[in-house]
Amino acid sequence: MARTPASGISTRDRLLRVAEELFATSGVHGAQLREIVTRAGQANPSAVQYHFGSREGLLEALMAERQQRVEAALAALGVRVEQASLPELLDALITAESSELRTERGRHCLRISAQLSHDSGVRSRQPHPGLAGTGYWRLISALERPLTDPPHALPEPVRLERIDLVLSLIGTALAERARQLTAGEPTLTTNAAFLADLAAISTAMLTAPTPSS
Repeated sequence: MARTPASGISTRDRLLRVAEELFATSGVHGAQLREIVTRAGQANPSAVQYHFGSREGLLEALMAERQQRVEAALAALGVRVEQASLPELLDALITAESSELRTERGRHCLRISAQLSHDSGVRSRQPHPGLAGTGYWRLISALERPLTDPPHALPEPVRLERIDLVLSLIGTALAERARQLTAGEPTLTTNAAFLADLAAISTAMLTAPTPSS
């Protein structure tokens, strides 16, 4: 069992907290594991390997914690995805994801997520292992339903690709907002206006007419 220092934070948690900051600010591939270990106050240079197996294992642990928080935020909204309209689904998705903007940890994790070439599984209809069986997966899968019937009916390849692109847009936009907030930079709009606009843009992107060519 990992030793727990007087502060009550375990070695594993110390490594996670330092990694969140360094992966967000120095880059997932730019951050050095030895710096993570040193800043976590560990003398053993193999501490990351011991607790997580590898850099990838450390990232997976960070993203699993993030997904748990987003899942809880989504559950608290109580959205009935089977009956919800497209704007309601997108509002729920963005509201749950944007809950990460409230904390430093969440802001770091939004910036990390945007760096990962992370296939949610929408295109293949096979969820990423971290999303299988989650409310989040049920919600993003439900985004397809309003796009199967008039007036917004789209061919299957187009609707799946658009949903995937919208998820990337939302992730990138929230990551940049997180960076601005962390850096203390002035923002052009309030958070409420920013999130409402992001939802509107996402809706417009999904419901745009199919090009004729």
